[in-house]
Amino acid sequence: MKKALFALAVCCAAVPSFAQAPAGMPAASSQPQAARPAPTLTFNTYLLESAVLSETRRINVFVPPGHGGKDAAPLPVLYMPDGGQAEDFPHVAETVQTLVAAGRMMPVLLVGIENTERRRDLTGPTTVESDKKIAPRVGGSAAFRQFIRTELMPYIAANFRVTADKGIVGESLAGLFIVETLLVEPALFDRYVAISPSVWWNDEALVRAADARIKALPAAPKKIFLTSADEDNIVPGTARLAAALLAHAPAAVSLTFKPMPKEHHGTIYRASEAVALEAVYGTRTAAGTGAVPGKSAGAAQ
Repeated sequence: MKKALFALAVCCAAVPSFAQAPAGMPAASSQPQAARPAPTLTFNTYLLESAVLSETRRINVFVPPGHGGKDAAPLPVLYMPDGGQAEDFPHVAETVQTLVAAGRMMPVLLVGIENTERRRDLTGPTTVESDKKIAPRVGGSAAFRQFIRTELMPYIAANFRVTADKGIVGESLAGLFIVETLLVEPALFDRYVAISPSVWWNDEALVRAADARIKALPAAPKKIFLTSADEDNIVPGTARLAAALLAHAPAAVSLTFKPMPKEHHGTIYRASEAVALEAVYGTRTAAGTGAVPGKSAGAAQ
């Protein structure tokens, strides 16, 4: 039965602040960027009743134009925490739309998960007292992952034409959740994009456990993208995580590690998302800039 999934609306969003082409993308014309109209994004919004989380979750779904019809080929699914209309969903959807239209990434079904208690959902347990003070409740990542695995993914599969290929993208605490998922439940996704992940959480416990967990990764193919900005509390841990992946991950795991030290925590998502999506969903060969040729890719960047 599908009665727990309700369509709310079809939304058309023209967002002026997203008019500039994503980082790394050529401008569409020589017209001054401030004068160019913002792309129009059409997406559906749904309400999903979650028994796991005991609340209603708002889900935004974007399909690139020309894809996703009832007779069209099924699409891979890209999930994103921080996926609300007032969060990161619009600019990620715009980047997907632009890259797909340019033939630079394969089309995907983008599924944005709007936040209710962000710091509860995206953090794991911690023994650090200062961590516990960032929100009334923290440490709920296992339940949030269960919601995605047992409720959201089955409903997406039941209501849309999708393949078994699943990815996840996110920044900051969402990046932390993505790193944690890679290390504790790697089979949940095939493609992982962690942008400036907050690996400082719990005194970098995930990074300290990374060697052993990465050695235990299944041999299944995976594509991973990691980046960081100029953040002193994120850069060292992200670099050590990348080094552990390069040293210990199975050969089928492809890593792109691309630090962006000129960016800041507030700019890194938009600065890196086009590069990241091409790295894990790119349509170009290894001779180009899209595909990632093996786990050593990006090591010297």
